[in-house]
Amino acid sequence: MLTFTIRRLVLAIPTLMFISLVIFMLLQLAPGDPMAQVPLTVPPEVKQQMREALGLGAPVHVQYWKWLVQFFWIEPQVVIDHWFGTTFSEGKLRVISWQTRSPVMDIVIQRMPQTLWVVGMSYIVGILLALPIGIYSAYKQYSLFDQAGTFISMIGFSVPPFFSGVIVIVIFSVNLGWFPSIYDTTHVVTDWASFKVQLQQMIMPVMVLALQTTAQISRFMRASMLDNLNQDYVRTARAKGLKESAVVMVHVLRNSMIPIVTVIALGIPSIFGGAIITETLFKVNGIGQLLLTALFANDLPMVMTLTFIFAILIVAFNLIADVLYGLLDPRIRYD
Repeated sequence: MLTFTIRRLVLAIPTLMFISLVIFMLLQLAPGDPMAQVPLTVPPEVKQQMREALGLGAPVHVQYWKWLVQFFWIEPQVVIDHWFGTTFSEGKLRVISWQTRSPVMDIVIQRMPQTLWVVGMSYIVGILLALPIGIYSAYKQYSLFDQAGTFISMIGFSVPPFFSGVIVIVIFSVNLGWFPSIYDTTHVVTDWASFKVQLQQMIMPVMVLALQTTAQISRFMRASMLDNLNQDYVRTARAKGLKESAVVMVHVLRNSMIPIVTVIALGIPSIFGGAIITETLFKVNGIGQLLLTALFANDLPMVMTLTFIFAILIVAFNLIADVLYGLLDPRIRYD
C-alpha cells in the first residue's frame, strides 16, 4: 500500500502539470479583456502601460512559466514565512489578482472559512443523513420508508440549487421569517448567543446543498447494500446464528462501503462547484462567489488559481479513495 501511494503521488505531479497547462490555455482562448472595465477617459498609452504591468504583454509561455513559479515556489515560501517567521518570500512577486491587485492566495484564505462553514457542514450533514437512509431503505426494500426515500431522492436529483434555494428563501425567510435570507459573513462567533445566530444563517444554504448530497449518496448506498444482501456470505453468516444487526452492520455494510468511498471522496471537490450558485443566492462571501466574480471580471490569475485548486482536490481525493479501498477490502492489493 505504501509503494502504491508513493507511486500515485509521483504520477500526480505530471498529471497536475498537464491539467494546469490545459486550464491556462483554455483561459487564454476565452474572450474578454481585463482592461474592459477601465474608464474610456483613460488614454490608450496609459492602458498599454497597465496591460504590461499585469504581464499581458509577455508571450503566452512566459506568462505560464511565471504563474508556475509563483504558485509552486513563491506561495509555499509565503506559507513557510507565516508559520516560522522566516523571510524567504520577501520582495518576490506573488500571484496577483487583476481585479483587486492583491495576492490571490490571501483572498482565497480569507474566503475559505465561510465556504467551509456552509459547504463543509452541508456535506457532513448530507452524508450523515444519506448513509442510514440508504441502509434502512435497502434492508426494508419496497417498504413505505423505501418509497418515501426514493421520492425525496428524486426531488433532490431533479430540483437544481438555484430553484430549491429560492423556494426555501420564500418559505422560511419571507413567509415564516424564521431564518435570514442573507448570510452575514462579518458575523463572529464568540459565545453561545452568537453561535445560535451562526446556525440560523447556515440552516438554509446547508439545507439546499445537503439535499443533493443526501439524494445521491443514499441511492448509491441503497444499491450497494441490495447487491451485498443477496450474496452467499450473508446467508452463511445468518446460518451460523449471527445476530441480524451484526450481519447487516458489520459484514454487509463494510463491503457495501467500498463503492460509496469513491462517491464520497470525489464528491468533496465537486460540492464546491455546486456552492457557486448557493453562495450567490444567499450572499455567502465564499470561494464559489469569488470564482463567479473573477469570471465576470475576466480575472485570469484568480480563475486559474481557483480552478487549479479544484483540480488538486480531485486528484488528492481520488488517491484517498484508492487507499481507502485497500483498508475496507483486504482482497484489494496494489503491490
